[in-house]
Amino acid sequence: MTASSAPRRLVVISAGLRQPSSTRLLADRLRDAVGAAAAARDLALEASTVELREHARDLTGMLLTGAPTPALDAFLSQVAGADAVVLVTPIYSGAYTGMVKDLVDLLPAEALAGVPVLIGGTGGTARHALALDHTLRPLLGHVRAVVAPSAVFAATEDFGGAGEGAQSLARRVDRAARELVELVAGRPPRAVHDPFDVSGFTDLLGDA
Repeated sequence: MTASSAPRRLVVISAGLRQPSSTRLLADRLRDAVGAAAAARDLALEASTVELREHARDLTGMLLTGAPTPALDAFLSQVAGADAVVLVTPIYSGAYTGMVKDLVDLLPAEALAGVPVLIGGTGGTARHALALDHTLRPLLGHVRAVVAPSAVFAATEDFGGAGEGAQSLARRVDRAARELVELVAGRPPRAVHDPFDVSGFTDLLGDA
């Protein structure tokens, strides 16, 4: 298998506060749509989904102590090694949740630099729809992530049924998924640093 044909790693992060949640529902729909768009391009994809709420206490603990738990360290490394990220958050008071900010603050430096990210959000009404572009997109831009052009916001009324809201959501999900896959396909697979790799040990010794 060549580097260009290696599977791309997609990490889907659901920042919902409850279980089950509409945030996870949207995250799953985006994951499925990205998978379908990747398959249509013969792009191999390995996807995993993480509930950010499961790391909430560890995120706070690391902010206070500077030391991650093993579970949080593994999760941060997983995100830092991803070829693409889908990040979905509920919108409260016009912005993403505090867990999302904690995650971005605690990721290793340059972890998201150049990484394609699809952002999604959920809320009770469509009046929160612009919050993703006004708050989350600038945050990810600050850490130099490559945010897909289309953000996907889903209000409660957009789920279920066959009405215009549900049809519109389906179209927006598919469009955003195709955009993310286009971004991923245009980049080589991300190299993952193996801390136990000693292949360059001789070079480190030099002439010693």
